[in-house]
Amino acid sequence: MNLSNLLVIFFSAVLINNFVMVRFLGICPFLGVSQQLETAFGMGMAVTFVMGLSSAVTWAFNHYLLVPLGLEFLQTIAFILVIASLVQFVEMVLQKTAPGLYQALGVYLPLITTNCAVLGVTLINVIQKYDFVATVVNGLGAALGFTLAIVLFAGLRERLASAPISRAWRGFPIALVTAGLLSIAFMGFSGFDLSKLFG
Repeated sequence: MNLSNLLVIFFSAVLINNFVMVRFLGICPFLGVSQQLETAFGMGMAVTFVMGLSSAVTWAFNHYLLVPLGLEFLQTIAFILVIASLVQFVEMVLQKTAPGLYQALGVYLPLITTNCAVLGVTLINVIQKYDFVATVVNGLGAALGFTLAIVLFAGLRERLASAPISRAWRGFPIALVTAGLLSIAFMGFSGFDLSKLFG
């Protein structure tokens, strides 16, 4: 696969097919960890690491073990086990290196295991029949798209916390309206033809 195709895959995953704003995957951590910019960025980096690495590991696991043995029907279970192992690794590293971030992420860090965006990108890689490099590029693009969405949303929520909003709209109601408007903004990329830009 040439560089222009890889750039199309990457930017498509970040903007056009953003997992949170367009595909609506990974909504739980998106809404739960986006109250502060620092924790949102930390969650985004943790998801980026897990999503990028799990894309590579699940491709190898699928390509070298499941497909040759005719066990493709076990992909979902096998991929969940790989993702769970990687999340445990990230959790141990954060607990030792950044205990403040570990405490701030709380229950949402182990929930990366069940984050449907992480599993979704691994399954989309199989469905699209990407090679190894395209799989990793798509995984990193999807993860950076998740990070972009959660950091933008956290910045908006921090501004909304000090805005003069009526009591009925404070908190979660205005957060949902803001998420909807941000999603509409990302939908604006849907007609963008990246192949002309990188072709």
